[in-house]
Amino acid sequence: MSIRPVKHHSQAQPAIEGAGVHLHRAFGFGNTADFDPFLLLDDFRNDRPDHYRAGFPWHPHRGIETITYILSGTVEHGDSLGNRGHLGAGDIQWMTAGRGILHQEMPSGDSQGRMHGFQLWANLPAAHKMTAPRYQDVAATDIPVVTDDDGTTARVLCGEFWGQQGPVDGIAAEPAYLDISVPPGVRKKLPIDAYRHAFAYIFAGCGTFRDASAPQPITTEYLDEIGTVEVEEMGNRSLVLFDTGDEIIVQAGDEGLRFLLVSGRPIEEPVAWRGPIVMNTEAELYQAFSELQHGTFIRDE
Repeated sequence: MSIRPVKHHSQAQPAIEGAGVHLHRAFGFGNTADFDPFLLLDDFRNDRPDHYRAGFPWHPHRGIETITYILSGTVEHGDSLGNRGHLGAGDIQWMTAGRGILHQEMPSGDSQGRMHGFQLWANLPAAHKMTAPRYQDVAATDIPVVTDDDGTTARVLCGEFWGQQGPVDGIAAEPAYLDISVPPGVRKKLPIDAYRHAFAYIFAGCGTFRDASAPQPITTEYLDEIGTVEVEEMGNRSLVLFDTGDEIIVQAGDEGLRFLLVSGRPIEEPVAWRGPIVMNTEAELYQAFSELQHGTFIRDE
């Protein structure tokens, strides 16, 4: 087994999107090759209704998938195909935009005014970019939760983990999307398929990820040794990009640690990207925006 080193770590940066939603962007709209097949991660946790209630009015998507995970509050969504829906705390929506869709997402806070959640964008390979749009709306009660002997808990939103299969399926990049909670002071090894790109995003508590490669086999003495080989302790809104390997090691701090752990098979195709539309060539981008201008963006076939 080999432990994935930490390739890079950073803090999510403030941004304003939609009609004035204040959020933090972990990555996106730059060179995202290290995150392939993922393009963007937005953290839209906010406790001030004036900073989110204007929401994300009608806007287009093509060539990508948008994944919305709600922790608190609600999101009402609708699209140009007549679909309507409601996402509440713990729910997830995996929307495959495919050949094109217009939709809107309008958030509301909980009883304390909190609107907490994340939106992840995943690229589609060229062979799937012009497929029919579809939704996979999953209620919190349908998301499997598995707990290890030491109290570490994983909500399996997508992919397979610790013998549990997430409810989202049929995704070309074979992603795994996990919500991991590690109790205070616990050190944990977590498996990740070696062929995947992987990152973690901390959103509660604090902890460290070990920055070392493991010998064969991993021994108790080795785990004790790498207790001093680590990046500094990281906390809320920290992004950790991992290098290659098939496991990570995480050490939770005194408050415990909760983070998203996301991985997927790289697509390794050219990316032509402008706003909410991601194609493979500039010509395809030009065609998409021309169709938007002329009212032919939404296709029935």
